[in-house]
Amino acid sequence: MDIKRTADQHITNTYARYPLALVKGQGCTVWDDQGRAYVDFFAGLAVCNLGHAHPQVVETLAEQARTLWHVSNLFYTRPQAELAAWLTAHSFADRVFFGNSGAEANEAAIKLSRKYFKDTGAPERYRVVSMKQSFHGRTMATLSATGQEKIRKGFDPILEGFDYVAFDDIEDLSRAIGPSTCAVMLEPIQGEGGVVVPHKEYLAQVRQLCDEKGCLLIFDEVQTGIGRTGKLFAYEHCGVAPDILTLAKALANGLPIGAMLTTEKVASAFVPGTHASTFGGTPLVTAVALKVLQVLTEEGIIDAVVEKGDYLRRKLEQLKTKHAMIQEIRGKGLLVGIVLDAPAPPIVHACRERGYLINSVQEKILRLVPPLIISRKEIDGLIECLDEVLGQSQR
Repeated sequence: MDIKRTADQHITNTYARYPLALVKGQGCTVWDDQGRAYVDFFAGLAVCNLGHAHPQVVETLAEQARTLWHVSNLFYTRPQAELAAWLTAHSFADRVFFGNSGAEANEAAIKLSRKYFKDTGAPERYRVVSMKQSFHGRTMATLSATGQEKIRKGFDPILEGFDYVAFDDIEDLSRAIGPSTCAVMLEPIQGEGGVVVPHKEYLAQVRQLCDEKGCLLIFDEVQTGIGRTGKLFAYEHCGVAPDILTLAKALANGLPIGAMLTTEKVASAFVPGTHASTFGGTPLVTAVALKVLQVLTEEGIIDAVVEKGDYLRRKLEQLKTKHAMIQEIRGKGLLVGIVLDAPAPPIVHACRERGYLINSVQEKILRLVPPLIISRKEIDGLIECLDEVLGQSQR
């Protein structure tokens, strides 16, 4: 079978796919159907933090598949209970809701915020303030919360009740929060927005402002969570916690899972019948997610992210002095953006031709989100590749 041709004929055309059919992965390397290897600095869009086919994850998946795959959430299961207990023990939260994706986790966060104020006698508080250039998902609610017109284009009318302010601008946020605001929703670092890191005090200022104005704070850590920035959760860098946190992507290293974490006080607004998910938190995915978290934390993988990220950015800063095309290096941990003065897709293509998978956002920004197990040797290989590509692009 011609994989690419068959897919193009039968799958909806919602992705501008790269001309590769990937058939195998191991560690930080993937192979296409022609047998060619690629070093993966994409990681399924910040999903495969333990790389591909990690042996402990594979073993856990196989064992759980032989034991119990799926039952209704009307029943208790050990893997789900253990994962919820682990997440609350390692975060600010008391309660967890499980879904299948980041969009579902964010949808739950939006619903919970509105329901919380309905239950506490303030039904007029239903609006959510989010950030320009944010990305929160593709459902109608999360699309409406996303502060990028190109993402919302073609789906008007979006849902009512969302306001947008400039990211990293506390004065703009302060002006936007009013008597009808129930929550402020933001990513600690904007990934799809261009790997934008706010100034050091910003998130603490947002927390203080939400407390003063009496609204909830939602951190969308779908991309930044699970060790990507060098902490289990990115909010840990700023010394304050949200009222609601959303996770997905790397939580089960590629199996579909989303999670919304919150406090006992806020969670009280969700009672039987108010929210649900048929496939949310199955025994299969929660068993794998727990193993992923244990490996990342107990084997020191997250602890090494800061050093690896610093090494990668130092190497990129050296390239910046050599190649005028590079305007800025952004990021934290192993979430890194390279701002160019020219379109990024041709650089992505040229790197792919040389055996390295990266991607681009916001037209002129290269994004690097490798598995957290990436080695210095693999980082050095990418740097050599970029050096060659950028050099040829400027001739």
